[in-house]
Amino acid sequence: MTTGTTTNTGPATTAGTPGTTLLGRLSALGRAEVTLLARNRTAIFVALLMPAAMVLAMKSTMKQSVLDGTGLTVAAAALTGGIGIVLIQAVYMNLVSAYVARREDLVLKRLRTGEVTDREILIGTALPSVALALAQTVVIIVAGTAFFGLDAPQRPELLLAGLLLGAVLLTALAAATSVVTRTMQTAQLTTLPLFLISMMGSGLFVPLEIMPGPMASVCELLPVTGVMTLVRTGWLGGAEGSDLLTAALTGLAWTAFAVFAVQRRFRWDPRR
Repeated sequence: MTTGTTTNTGPATTAGTPGTTLLGRLSALGRAEVTLLARNRTAIFVALLMPAAMVLAMKSTMKQSVLDGTGLTVAAAALTGGIGIVLIQAVYMNLVSAYVARREDLVLKRLRTGEVTDREILIGTALPSVALALAQTVVIIVAGTAFFGLDAPQRPELLLAGLLLGAVLLTALAAATSVVTRTMQTAQLTTLPLFLISMMGSGLFVPLEIMPGPMASVCELLPVTGVMTLVRTGWLGGAEGSDLLTAALTGLAWTAFAVFAVQRRFRWDPRR
C-alpha cells in the first residue's frame, strides 16, 4: 500500500503480551482522530456549516420551473443534494487534509511500527469523518420531514446502501488524492476538481433528467452520480431496476479503482 516500502501487516505480539482486537485498534485510532479534528477549527467549519449554508443557498435560489418534469420539488432537490454535499465535504475534503497532515507530521509512519495494519490506519482515520457525515444526514432527513413537507424515506435500504457506498468511495478517493497533495494548504486545490464536477454533473442539485441526452450519459459515469441516484431514490423513490443497477455498478467500479490506486501509490512518508 505504499511506494518504496513494504506493506505493514502488523508484527506478532510478544509472548505474555495480549494482542489487541480489531475493534479496539479502530476505536483507539478513531478517538485520537476525533481529538485532532476538534482542534482544527477550519475542518469543523467546513464539515458542519458549509453543507447547511449551501443547502439553504440552493433552496433560496433554485426555481421550480427548472425542475419541471423531474417530479422533484425545490426542497426535495436541495435536501437530497445536501446529503451529497455532506459526503463530499465531511468525508472527502476533510479526509484529504487529515491524511496529508498525519503523513507530514510522521503520524502515519509511527503508526506503522505498531500492531495496527495499514488498512486499519486508513479506516481508523476515516471513522470520525464518516460518523459526522452520517449524523448530518440524519439531521437533514429529520429536518426535511419535519419542516419541509417531505415524506420519510421510501426505501431506507437503498438510502443506507447509497450512504455506505458513498462513505467507502469518498474515503478511498481521499486517500488517493492525498498522494498528489503536498500540504494541507494545497488540499484545497486538489479536492476542488471532484467537488466542482460532482456539483455540476452528478445530480446533487440539478437532476440528470433535465440535461441533454449525451451530457446526461457522460454524467452518469461520474464518481458520485451512482451514490446520488441511490440516495435520492432511497429517500424519494423513482428510479428502479436497470437504473439502480447501473448506479450501484458505477459506484463500485470507482471504489475498486480508488482502492487499487491507494494500494499501489499511497505515500506514508512525508513529501519534503
